Amino acid sequence: MITIPHKAKQFLTFLIKLLIVGGAFYFIWDQLANNEKLDWNQFLELLDRKKSFWGILFILSFSFFNRFFEILKWQNLVQVIEKISVSKATEQVLSALTASIFTPNGIGEYGAKALYFEKKEAKKIVFLNLICNGIQMILTIIFGAVGLLILGYGKWVLVISGIAFFLIVASFLFKKITIKGYSLNRLFEKINEIPKPIHQKNIFLAVCRYLIFSHQYYFLFLAFDVDLPYWSLMASISSVYFLASSLPTFQFLDFAVKGSVAVYFFGNLGINDWIVVFISTLIWFLNVVLPVLIGSFYVFKFKSKWKV
Repeated sequence: MITIPHKAKQFLTFLIKLLIVGGAFYFIWDQLANNEKLDWNQFLELLDRKKSFWGILFILSFSFFNRFFEILKWQNLVQVIEKISVSKATEQVLSALTASIFTPNGIGEYGAKALYFEKKEAKKIVFLNLICNGIQMILTIIFGAVGLLILGYGKWVLVISGIAFFLIVASFLFKKITIKGYSLNRLFEKINEIPKPIHQKNIFLAVCRYLIFSHQYYFLFLAFDVDLPYWSLMASISSVYFLASSLPTFQFLDFAVKGSVAVYFFGNLGINDWIVVFISTLIWFLNVVLPVLIGSFYVFKFKSKWKV
């Protein structure tokens, strides 16, 4: 076995951290600077007319609580392995977000969080992260289906319901089939091993988080002088989140994917395309870019518990 000198390990670790942070910043800058759909002069003019300290603080508070509820979710779930403080959960969530920004569907988050724990706990951490993200996805599907129904896309809801029904039936029929030691039956057992109060709290926090980020979208539309019925806007927002979340993408392209889907739905409500694109970009900036900037600090101070 080749032994890597301690100094070389330190340099290699620093280089990896630098590449992660540098890559994250490059992707963010590239998307903001080279997006032809963004007319910054038009946006700055509107911002100058609408600028309000309390208004900006109000919108920023949604971004804070969006990530805060995600942090509380992670702190709640990970206590199955060990109890951690809110500050430690913050470090793990934000650094994992930064590390996953250029991985498909944020998959890098799973590995990044695992590095904060002993190597033997890696599978458990990946599983808990799956539970953490899974409940958010289930809520996105439920609210999205309701939104599509309100908007009159009943056929889509029937298709979604049919797929969901098929998957549920298939999961029960094939739950005992084992592939490389893994089976759905084993997965259900592992889920049931987590105490019910933890599951209940996880669902409650996930609902709170969904209401936070969906209503941030809603209030931004109000700030851009969009005057439409509450339920029409919220139904469109929930539909956009559902369909955009169903598409494979990268965190740094999140606003482009949501923006494309949003242009279709909000365009049907008579909202100008440029307003939809700007709001989607702002949502991405407030809920991804800002946390990544903070997460970059945690990435540089990170020390893995894994022994190499």
